[in-house]
Amino acid sequence: MSSAISRFLINRNVVLLAFAQALSNSLQTMGITTTPLVAFGMLGIDKSLATLPLVFTHLGLMTGTIPASMFMDRFGRRAGFAVGSAVGIGAGITGIYAVYQQSFWLLCLTAFLQGVSVSCSWYYRFAAADSAPPDLKARAISLVLFGGILSGLMGAESAKWAKDLLAPVTFAGVYVMYIVMCVMTLALLVFLNIPRPTKEERSEPARSIWEIARQPAFIVAVISSMMGYGVMTALMSATPLAMQGCGFTFEQSATVIQFHSIAMFAPALFTGHLIVRFGVLTIIGVGALALIGCVLVAMDGISFQNFLWANILVGIGWNFCFIGGTTLLTTIYRPSERAKTQAAHDFIEYSMTAATAGLTGAILAWAGWGFVNLLALPMIAIVILATLWLYARVGRVDLTPQSR
Repeated sequence: MSSAISRFLINRNVVLLAFAQALSNSLQTMGITTTPLVAFGMLGIDKSLATLPLVFTHLGLMTGTIPASMFMDRFGRRAGFAVGSAVGIGAGITGIYAVYQQSFWLLCLTAFLQGVSVSCSWYYRFAAADSAPPDLKARAISLVLFGGILSGLMGAESAKWAKDLLAPVTFAGVYVMYIVMCVMTLALLVFLNIPRPTKEERSEPARSIWEIARQPAFIVAVISSMMGYGVMTALMSATPLAMQGCGFTFEQSATVIQFHSIAMFAPALFTGHLIVRFGVLTIIGVGALALIGCVLVAMDGISFQNFLWANILVGIGWNFCFIGGTTLLTTIYRPSERAKTQAAHDFIEYSMTAATAGLTGAILAWAGWGFVNLLALPMIAIVILATLWLYARVGRVDLTPQSR
């Protein structure tokens, strides 16, 4: 295949994956905005389980991660992404029924299925990286995630519009939008062309996952993604309930989540360039500093502006830590090790998000919004220490995958 055709296919794939990422993240934004409030209305006096469905979302992410990667390794990326969209359609159907029946546990099942669906879509970034040459991997990852900026516009606005679509049953219409967006994703996937590893690449020697995981770069990649995502999950999950407790409306909390989603993905337009220019460890460190800024703003007060800017800063911090961790990971494995390395990274990452989402509701009910933010500080400190440790060992990381 000529270089020009190869570049065309890479660019086309990146565009398609970016739009698919936008749709997937819109589903997540709708879920984060509405699910705790739906659960809140279903529960009795004890509201501490209001974020439990979000725990099931992250359990679905965690559970689906390894099977999704292995399925894609065997049948290809497009088939795996299509299965994920089909599961998302199932989540939408279950969600509509859960709201009509006012069933908290069916809502948890809906959230679990959504998580399984999303576990497939988070491999969009790896699909772009694996089909790009080494010098374009960081930019490919970054540009696919930049597509998520549309979720800041589509997700929250769709939730606001669809909330009363099936009135008088509030929120059931949100799950109708789940189905619509998953069908749109399936339509995009028809045009995707991700080459599978060659026979030579697939047959080359592969190390055990334990040997791969002992590499310092793997450890730091996982810590960056895991802790950055954990902090973001805790604060984002708590925001709608904290704002409701402070007297803000659903529309106001949806607006905050909307700007948060934009802040998560807008920096991706230049994050890849910054990684190439300043080094991946520097960008991870800057992301950690943005997370600290989020905590400071959140602790400063409970006005609308505090919630807004805290969520913007946590979105930026997540972007740098997540893209930085993903880019760092792509430097340490061979094509024959790709599926299990990516699966291990994401499984550990989503185990953390499941834990933080699970604890957030109880901590918020028990100790309040301020304490949720304070608990983020040790997680951020771990990212900073791990980044400094790797920098002391290797200096600037070479983003070109090494032959091993």
